Amino acid sequence: RAVPVSGMKSSKPSFRSYLPPAESSFPSRAEVSRVCEAALLPGELVVSETSNVRKCIATDTSAHDLYGTLLCTNFKISFITKDVTPFRKFQYRNLLLEEHDISLTCVDQVVAVNDERKKRKVLGPNQCLKFKPTELIIYCKDFRIIRFRFDESIPESARKICLVIAHYSQPKDLQLLFGFAYAGEKCQPSVNGTDPEVDGLQTSLFETYSDWDREIKRTGASEWRVCSVNEHYATSTSLPEYFVVPSSLADEDLKQLVPSFNGDRIPMWCWYHWTGSALVRMANIKPGPKLRKHNTRILKAIAQSHPEKSEVFKSDLDKNLPSISEVQAALVRLKQMCINDFFDETDEKWLSSLENTQWLEYVRLFLKHSAELAQWMYNENISVIIQEEEGRDLSCVIASVIQVMADPHFRTMLGFQSLMQKEWVVAGYRFLDRCNHLGESEKHECPLFLLFLDCVWQLLQQFPAAFEFTETYLTVLYDSVRIPLFGTFLFNTSHQRIQQSQDFATNRKLQCEGKGLELPSVWNWSLQFTAKDLSLFNNPLYIGKSVTCVQNGTIKSFRRVKKNSSSSIYSVYTMKNGKLSDQHDFFPRRNSIQRPSLDLMQLNESHDRNMERYFRDWFSKPVDLHGLIMPHLSSVHIQLWKQCYLRWIPEAQITNGGSISAFHKISLLADEIETLQQRLRQYWSDPCLSGSPEPCGHRMYFRAKDFSETPGELDCFSSSFPFSPVGNLCRRSILGTPLSKFLLTGAKTWPSTETLANED
Repeated sequence: RAVPVSGMKSSKPSFRSYLPPAESSFPSRAEVSRVCEAALLPGELVVSETSNVRKCIATDTSAHDLYGTLLCTNFKISFITKDVTPFRKFQYRNLLLEEHDISLTCVDQVVAVNDERKKRKVLGPNQCLKFKPTELIIYCKDFRIIRFRFDESIPESARKICLVIAHYSQPKDLQLLFGFAYAGEKCQPSVNGTDPEVDGLQTSLFETYSDWDREIKRTGASEWRVCSVNEHYATSTSLPEYFVVPSSLADEDLKQLVPSFNGDRIPMWCWYHWTGSALVRMANIKPGPKLRKHNTRILKAIAQSHPEKSEVFKSDLDKNLPSISEVQAALVRLKQMCINDFFDETDEKWLSSLENTQWLEYVRLFLKHSAELAQWMYNENISVIIQEEEGRDLSCVIASVIQVMADPHFRTMLGFQSLMQKEWVVAGYRFLDRCNHLGESEKHECPLFLLFLDCVWQLLQQFPAAFEFTETYLTVLYDSVRIPLFGTFLFNTSHQRIQQSQDFATNRKLQCEGKGLELPSVWNWSLQFTAKDLSLFNNPLYIGKSVTCVQNGTIKSFRRVKKNSSSSIYSVYTMKNGKLSDQHDFFPRRNSIQRPSLDLMQLNESHDRNMERYFRDWFSKPVDLHGLIMPHLSSVHIQLWKQCYLRWIPEAQITNGGSISAFHKISLLADEIETLQQRLRQYWSDPCLSGSPEPCGHRMYFRAKDFSETPGELDCFSSSFPFSPVGNLCRRSILGTPLSKFLLTGAKTWPSTETLANED
């Protein structure tokens, strides 16, 4: 190479190539526009785009990288390419999100990197970026890490899209979430608060009087009634407009009690067991001179609602279970472990690292406490009250898990969806704050809904034939929380959803009927998946109520015998810090004889022995899949939900292995049985139709089309099926900083730029 003489102006390069230009790997502008327009949803707008971007597929090589255009809309981050993703043999396609899309509410942190100047910055809204980014790293809340390179992009365009993604992934106003723009464009409110039909049936939303009344009749809670004291949210904005209370409490009584409870949240009925016991959730009573009086009044009303006027058991969840900050810290540690830089090199210490996260221990504790409370209701035949500061966090988990254990209705898909509506959505769980959809404050963030789904997954693993749905349904449900299109998981309360929708419609001058603008419900699964893909939700092992259990050629029924118990006095057993106390003096029955108070140590020792004996006896009996299911609670039985937490890790995948192999075989067998049953029904109804084509509407995703052929393993199988880790976890040390340092174990998931600089 010629070196110019000092003081002389260097001449311009004069070399000219006569070879034809190589075909570009990047899509043309016309191709990008065509694909983009076809993928945009109603109300979705492209905010920024950058061409000549490279998406990294592997950490150690760029040979498999994809080339395309990076877009940011008001709904998602999208990468448009004409390249085919290597090594990917199957992709579970979401109709709302393409293969390379990321919803904005799924973004956890946005990091811009400049390799030459060795700089990086964690970007936030309304920030500036002084250096030209050569790489963009997006850390997602579902454990994904996505990397994009700007080596061939226009620097200013690359800088702009980095800032735009950071800005739109942390909106400062609730109405900037995409669901409002989508609903405003569609402007099709639902009718009577119900969802579009799903297989001819509907999910109860518990937004109307009739929904609660049907639930009372379904459970047989004759001593309970639906109250309308909170109609139009007159007494509490965090409670539903209608809920169930003891029949002995009049509306005027409830109005007097409201100011005494934290958040004005008076006790709310959850469920009724056929033995007569009820499950109730309540907030703490505010300190004051009327505390004892109001507490006694509530407990007496609940006790009188029992057919046998039985005792009441009260559990203080704040003292018996981990706090929300401890649960959040455990998930941060789990995330750090799952996306470690050197996953394969830490394999020897992986199990000990998993134990140190405390996540599985917290799952076990929530299952254990739920099982103990279910035992009080089922075996002791007494009502249970779960008490919490405001009754909006831990009580959502415990109340839901108890009902999944005790009621087979909530182990069906529609029943499970109605349970989440009843105990989470309308009950005032803070989805907006706990999921941190606006990225405002991480101190309020807590994965309690994920913890609940993990508890259900543990039950599904131990009792696979008791659930109508699969683990894929649970994983997709968790992913749906991060899609800002649906109003189900966007708000802290139903009142907030209605108020924000009305304000949005008024500001935009939209003509909407009913309660205002209605955002789509997540239970309308046809918005996300085709009918074929939805069949992956169906569990081939599920045994419905109409199926008889046969053992050794004889039909057996495992219904437990109802225990007849009576009590001559009202008593309240309270559990705090795992210890029992007897508080029967709160409201003695008139003309009854007071029994002497039991020694607390003897009471707790007796309780521990009884629980241990109860669980030992329970597991020695055959399982009633249509009754109460009690989980094994030893550490060996509590497993890691691999499909949810490890699906993006290539090193953790088992090719042609994992649970999908068994699921495939069982699905084929179940499909054969269903087909034979259909043919038999056709034959008995009309023998001439026995050779006619099979009717459509098969439940199974995998079908045995020809009984004469032996189906083999599909080459698309891996332990992450139906998800693919390719390109979804591209780890990279941040300019020499190990990722394990970049992911702190404190309250904040990601450190600031200053923290990283100090560690160099």
